[in-house]
This record gives sequence, C-alpha cells and structure tokens, in this order.
Amino acid sequence: MDANDVVGVNQLLINVLLYVFLPIWGIAGFLDWVCHRRTHIEQNSGLMESSLHSLMGIQIAIPIALCLLYQINVTVLLVCIFAWLAHEVIAHIDVWYASPRRDISIWEMHAHSYLATLPFFMLTLIFVLNWPMVKNLVTLNWQGHLALEPLRQAHGFDGYVFHYTFFMAIICVFPYAEENIRCAIYFYRSRIKISR
Repeated sequence: MDANDVVGVNQLLINVLLYVFLPIWGIAGFLDWVCHRRTHIEQNSGLMESSLHSLMGIQIAIPIALCLLYQINVTVLLVCIFAWLAHEVIAHIDVWYASPRRDISIWEMHAHSYLATLPFFMLTLIFVLNWPMVKNLVTLNWQGHLALEPLRQAHGFDGYVFHYTFFMAIICVFPYAEENIRCAIYFYRSRIKISR
C-alpha cells in the first residue's frame, strides 16, 4: 500500500465518522427523546433521568468538539477516553434508575444500542487514524503533545462544523432542553401540590 492509498483510506475513515457515525448518533438521540416523551418521563423517572440524559450528551459533545476543532494529541485522546468511560458509567446509572420507574420500549432499547456503541466505534476510529499519537499516549511520551492546536484544515466540507452543530441543536439540544424544562416544571408543580 503506497502513501496515496493510506491517505485515501484515512480520508474514507474520516468521512465515515463525519457523515455516518456522527449523524446517526444524533438521530438515535432524537429517537430516544421521542421514546421518553411517549412514556411521559416527567411523570415517572422525571428530572433525575432527564438530567442524566443531558449529562451524557455533554460527555460526548466535548470530545466531538475537540476532535472537530483541534489536532488529535495526547490531551484530546485523554479527554476522549475519560469522556467515553464516564459516559458508560452514567449510561448504566441511567438505565438502572429508569427501568423500575417507567416502561423502556423495544424502540428505546434499540436507540440505546446505537447511543452506547457509536461512541466506542468513534473512539476506536480516532485511535486508528491517529495511531502514532496513541503510541505516544501509551508510552507516556507526552512532551510536546499536550497543547491544543487548532486544525490547519477543517474536516469535511467548508462549514461542516457549523452545519453539524446546527443539526445537533435541532435534533438533540433543543429536544433535551425541552425535556429538562418539562421535567423541572412537573417536579416543582408536584412539590407545590404536596406542600399545600
């Protein structure tokens, strides 16, 4: 395999991340939100579960933003690994908390399968694409590989980051903000009723 083939394969893998895995992760998040809404999450598992959903979104959004805006180095890899591990723990807590309090449909479980596996697949591809930096991470050769450096050339088409951010705002940020607000309103209204 010559250098042109390697560049072609690397670009193909980057395109899989940008145009397949990242959008599917957002779509799965939206479908999960639809399932929460259908089960009236505010009336059962409520604000606690809704807050866990927002936390998990933030846990994955931070490494996605870093990978889209900065060159992959030891710092970015450490953030990605820590965020993935934290996401796994919170996802377990989320299902443990929600399952006795509300019905989790087969559709929601299917959405969860994507939401749980896609971050791992994305992390794995980031490792493959940046193998020399992974070796630096593992061998503790961190000197000169810790400072965040903006990408010289953005991934994807011109304006990809803006368009992806807009896409995620529409299908994930706004719906989950609505869920948090709906759950908070129900929580505080029910506390006012109880205190009367």
